[in-house]
Amino acid sequence: MLDFWFTENHTDDYKVSWRLNKVLYREQTPYQEIAIVEAPELGRALLLDNVVQTTTRFEFIYHEMIAHVPLMIHPQPERVLIIGGGDGGAAREILKHPSVKSVDLVEIDQRVIEVCRQWLPEISGALSSSKMNLFYTDGLKYIQEYHSHYDVVLVDCTDPSGPSLDLFTRNFYQDVFKALKEDGLMVSQTGSPTFSSHFREAVRSMGKVFPLTRPYLTCEPSYIAGFWSFTVGSKKYDLANIDPDRMLNIHTKYYTPEIHQAAFVLPKYIEHLLYK
Repeated sequence: MLDFWFTENHTDDYKVSWRLNKVLYREQTPYQEIAIVEAPELGRALLLDNVVQTTTRFEFIYHEMIAHVPLMIHPQPERVLIIGGGDGGAAREILKHPSVKSVDLVEIDQRVIEVCRQWLPEISGALSSSKMNLFYTDGLKYIQEYHSHYDVVLVDCTDPSGPSLDLFTRNFYQDVFKALKEDGLMVSQTGSPTFSSHFREAVRSMGKVFPLTRPYLTCEPSYIAGFWSFTVGSKKYDLANIDPDRMLNIHTKYYTPEIHQAAFVLPKYIEHLLYK
């Protein structure tokens, strides 16, 4: 029996390997390499350019935390935009909120959505909802066309490298600010606070645009860096002031109102990293 391993490099000095059962699908698109693999510890996994994006075993942690935190902060989210998120997991969680009337999803690589629909139906099923609108274009350009349009914007993009670097800049956050209604808010995944300098840069850049900005953390075993961060920027609403009763009829496996509050409590070394 062959011993078949996949290795993800996080830095020049740190990498993690997963044993694979098989490679189910692989293709090179004009934007990136897409692969679906199956691993004993992960289930099925989506890889983009050899980096784990989501896994069927643990995806609920990331998707619940990127979706429910901002939608619980906003008291009545109706119109939501997702930039990235082609696997459909964030959309699935957003649509659990009864106030949401429409979700626009902007994915530059159409093949990501098509591959996830074929190989990860348990994650991508919500993309077929009548409330979903799919756009295959560059999120940087898309956001510039809107003014005071969205209640919540989620940036569910790949880690900051290559073209996605522009999704972590002050200019982009200013475009999102303009696209939001007067009481709108945004969230972005901002990567590893431990192994990436982009975390601090993203938090500081967002803080120069939004009057209320705070990072929050989770731990997702599929990601090799330990803590994983998200950052919220809000025009109006207190980031920790939520109504827990809104979650009574929403089923989750990880997110709770208590987790919401706790996620904003940062370890001292991360606070020092941000504010030194």
